[in-house]
Amino acid sequence: MSPGSGAGEGAHEDAFRRLYATHFDAVLGFALRRVDRPEDAADVAADTFLVAWRRLAHAPAEPETRPWLYGVARRVLANHRRGEGRRSALGDRLRRELATVAPDPSADVVQRADVTAAMRRLSGRDQEVLQLHLWEGLESREIAEVLGLTTVVVRPRLSRARARLRALLPEGPERPGRPDLPEPRNGPASAGHLPSTPQLIRKER
Repeated sequence: MSPGSGAGEGAHEDAFRRLYATHFDAVLGFALRRVDRPEDAADVAADTFLVAWRRLAHAPAEPETRPWLYGVARRVLANHRRGEGRRSALGDRLRRELATVAPDPSADVVQRADVTAAMRRLSGRDQEVLQLHLWEGLESREIAEVLGLTTVVVRPRLSRARARLRALLPEGPERPGRPDLPEPRNGPASAGHLPSTPQLIRKER
């Protein structure tokens, strides 16, 4: 192996370590909110970073890295749901790490059973776009990157999904009319915190 080759491999590993340290919690949280068992989420996260390692040269620069990883995780999750999830040594290590994750005690999230129930009545397509917006804190451009669509398609889809969710919500006691929709998170939810809904907002983005 030539010195130049070794330097290149070292740079590749350093870049991956930075990506992993920056985005692991977000990717694990993404998976936790979409599977029934924590160990399955660890497998999804492991396979997502395995793909990221192999395709690191194709990873976009910040701030597009997280949506790109969500897109990878989404495809891995689809494979997992078809029984094709892979188990590896990295997955075993992630499961051990997951066991040490403590629930987030922050009280800045209002658990709203009515919003949760309303979300479950929406179509799978509406739920996915709302989850990416409200749970992962992504805007239309970033959601488009995750779903492999254009912003022109995603923006009206998100608007319609928000309208359908609002129409399903019961009237609140605080003021007449429909209650406001949950506010998108400021960044992804923490891995150990699995909220049903975020805080409420007073305007639609």
